[in-house]
Amino acid sequence: MKRAAPTAPPAPHRPELFAACPRGLETALVAELAEFGAVGCRPVPGGVLFDGDREVAYRANLWSRLASRVLRRVGERRYRDDDDLYRLALGVEWERLFGAGHRLRVDLSAVRSPLRSLHFATLRVKDGIVDRLRERTGARPSIDTRSPDARVFAHLEERQAVLYVDLSGEPLFKRGWRAGGDDKGEAPLKENLAAGLLALSGWTPGTPLYDPFCGSGTIAIEAAQRALDIAPGLSRPFGLERLLDHDPQLWTALRADAIRRAQAGARHAAELPPLAASDVDPGALAQARRNLERAGIPPGRVATRVLDAGRAAPPFAAPGFIVTNPPYGQRIDATPGPHEARPVRDDGRERARHEAAMRAFGAALRESFGGWQAWLLSSDRALPGQLGMKERRRVPLYNGALECRLYGFAIFARPAAATPDPAAAADVASARE
Repeated sequence: MKRAAPTAPPAPHRPELFAACPRGLETALVAELAEFGAVGCRPVPGGVLFDGDREVAYRANLWSRLASRVLRRVGERRYRDDDDLYRLALGVEWERLFGAGHRLRVDLSAVRSPLRSLHFATLRVKDGIVDRLRERTGARPSIDTRSPDARVFAHLEERQAVLYVDLSGEPLFKRGWRAGGDDKGEAPLKENLAAGLLALSGWTPGTPLYDPFCGSGTIAIEAAQRALDIAPGLSRPFGLERLLDHDPQLWTALRADAIRRAQAGARHAAELPPLAASDVDPGALAQARRNLERAGIPPGRVATRVLDAGRAAPPFAAPGFIVTNPPYGQRIDATPGPHEARPVRDDGRERARHEAAMRAFGAALRESFGGWQAWLLSSDRALPGQLGMKERRRVPLYNGALECRLYGFAIFARPAAATPDPAAAADVASARE
């Protein structure tokens, strides 16, 4: 009796979609994508692989508060050299996605790739795309690295190459409400990282929120848009709208639903718990107020005031959450990369000012914010000691290229006997209730 020939094991399933995010937010992004109908979510460093139909991909672009961009897989093969990458790109039906009238950009990332030059590998992928379109349509797209209409991402593993087409266009943290120029702030926190701080802290729209180092207002705006059910992508265009296989009917329906939800949120804005933001810099607070207006937040929905955080007091009667991104004790330079914050050396004076400010802020928290939770993002490992508090949780995160920690503190109410002012004691008792 003849034995059956052994069968090769099935190839591992490669999810069709990938959502990139700041490192440290992968698990939170899995939960968010599941709300949009994504299945098979698998976190990997810097993002989440997942499956879903066109509607899931569209919803992820329109509604994700945590993702940086969403990509769809269009080709894959094992490779040994640059010519294999060319053949992979040549075999993809690019003519179904974009044509000669589109301006194209190709980006490449690699993990343990044996290829000597990733720049040359990128050129070979580009050559395959261009030659395919010239062969099938008689014309080739132009290359535009600054304002492309279509963007292709190649990712190389040790022996496997994957090609993705970008569905997002501009990164998803660009919500469309920043006007540019001075309203960005000196080193603005990315919007999706701000949303990640809120998600990791456990804050929900039913709880008061205060940001005492608000800068240009990013955390307060993310909280307010979430509370008002405003889709983060409602005021911006997307790369998917320029692809030839775009479904305008589905997209119009999803946007119309998002508009209805935002209108319903605006009608019930007065019923929501309060939000507050303050900053010691009047110029920064003026930026925050302009940004709140452009982000569609109703006037007065976020209470704002100029205030030194070292003199902060609870802006609401009931305890809530402090979620904030205080200065790190080192200047942050946003110029080296298009969207990355990087540390810059200082002469020690800024460090001393930072430590004094954090000690004053810690004293204000211990004195006045009993019953609150405080969540602070910082690259300074000495922050808890400066505040005079012991964190109950620390979460590694990256602000651009800067390694940070999100520190979580539970602030205990001071005993009444330790508060000499009767009015202050009454406030503490009220906060406990």
